[in-house]
Amino acid sequence: MAADHLAEPDHTKMWNSVICALVISAIAPTTGAWACTRCVYLGPDGTVVVGRSLDWEEDPGSEIWVFPRGLTRNGAAGPRSLEWTSRFGSVVVSFYGVAVLDGINEKGLVANTLYLVESDYGRPMPGRPVMSIGCWTQYVLDSFATVQEAVASLEKEPFTIIAPTLPNGAPAVGHMAISDPSGDSAILEYVRGKLVIHHGRQYQVMTNSPPFDEQLALDAYWREIGGLTMLPGTNRAADRFVRGTFYVKSLPQTAESQRAVAQMFSVIRGVSVPLGFTVPGKPNIASTVWRTAYDQKNLMLYFDSATSPSVFWLRIGDLALAPGSSVQRLPLADGQTYGGDAQAALRPAEPFAFLPAKAD
Repeated sequence: MAADHLAEPDHTKMWNSVICALVISAIAPTTGAWACTRCVYLGPDGTVVVGRSLDWEEDPGSEIWVFPRGLTRNGAAGPRSLEWTSRFGSVVVSFYGVAVLDGINEKGLVANTLYLVESDYGRPMPGRPVMSIGCWTQYVLDSFATVQEAVASLEKEPFTIIAPTLPNGAPAVGHMAISDPSGDSAILEYVRGKLVIHHGRQYQVMTNSPPFDEQLALDAYWREIGGLTMLPGTNRAADRFVRGTFYVKSLPQTAESQRAVAQMFSVIRGVSVPLGFTVPGKPNIASTVWRTAYDQKNLMLYFDSATSPSVFWLRIGDLALAPGSSVQRLPLADGQTYGGDAQAALRPAEPFAFLPAKAD
């Protein structure tokens, strides 16, 4: 009887876990204004849908670009810049007209780059090429068909990333999530000058700070509590990671593509920041500017602007991606909006110049 009397009640254990998780979430760093969320839905019959949000303190002038195979690229970081020719055509979302931070290639590989203030790309090494971070996402989409292929190449660290400032003066630092139609995923981030890769289907969600291994530790605390009991509700990156993980793993299973995309948008909207919402003294909390969803089975990009009532899409299989095809742009920077299939609104364009960087 005495032992039963002294035993800690289950609800006390639960609240101790809650308090511990709240403390850990509260101390997790959230510096930085590029506050985004990326989630992957893994459904039946090869249904894979990736969604992401872009939260930013101002309109970054994002537009949609179509790049064919066979384009000659340069790392935009001086005479030692990496040079390559694109193996695959891609459809991407630009940032300030100087970088790519989101996109899908014709093999269905998706890359999403999110802000990570703790990023440390290390110093350039003798004999190793360099690359502006503005090219990083595009290089991956140009070069690889699968996550496994990308990891096998990138883990050798064949180049050093140089991260200058963005046009608005913010540091251009981030980590990348990649996924392919098999449902395989990898998280790529540079910590203390070295590339750290988390590779596996289980890595379905990524937000901003802290680095990914710490995000996983935070999520482990909240799994003890259970999402139906309590979920952290703030706009902080750590809280968005927990909510996104619970929601995307709780979605009903469906092989109906439109339904899966709609479910993904519902998750990403659920972790988005309302338009116009700001917190004095906390520039890391900014409004969601746009959201994307990628149907990796059917090779489609869906785009959802926070200032438009309509979602539009592009079918990768309908686009001219053969070598020699023209680069095309879907204008968005001046407030243009579209509904449904937007292929007819694409216009031939000269490729933009990537954010220039200077190696020391």
